[in-house]
Amino acid sequence: MTTLTSCPALDARTPATHVTPAGAAWLASASAHPHGTLHAWQGRPTAPAVLPCGTAFDVVNVPLVLGRRMLDLLWAEGPGSGPAAVHRGRMLLFAAPGTAHRLPALLAWEERGAPAAPAASAPLCHGRGDAVTVPPLASGPGPSRWLVAPDTRLPWLPGPEALLWAFVRAARAADIDFSDRRSGC
Repeated sequence: MTTLTSCPALDARTPATHVTPAGAAWLASASAHPHGTLHAWQGRPTAPAVLPCGTAFDVVNVPLVLGRRMLDLLWAEGPGSGPAAVHRGRMLLFAAPGTAHRLPALLAWEERGAPAAPAASAPLCHGRGDAVTVPPLASGPGPSRWLVAPDTRLPWLPGPEALLWAFVRAARAADIDFSDRRSGC
């Protein structure tokens, strides 16, 4: 198993990352009024914001320990990750639009294909019609912080296949029982 420090952002000695101006513009582009959102956020860079999902990004929301394992796998053995944040003890993995719709079907297919494998507790998937609270532009005290902050106007975002791979590998490595699917995608 890989270590959590394979991704520099997860090293306990590394502070939370800061959102660059280009990354802030990308985040604001998700809102109905990007310029107003960006202006308000720049006026209060230590305040979190609520942004809609489904156009600029989707979000896959998992328990923190599982999310840390997923992020580590994505960096150590996979394609890397897009922006990732911690919010109130949960990991928010920013994904390509459409991931929230596609990932549940892939998870169901994975469970049918490998019934002897531990069944994973489905991640919460936020897509079109949903909104998420994102951490402040600048890190500070509080329950939210960026582990991998957006730093470009168009950051690379993993799709459902990459997140399925990381989710299944992380859950199996941790031997997590995630058969309770009440709060699925």
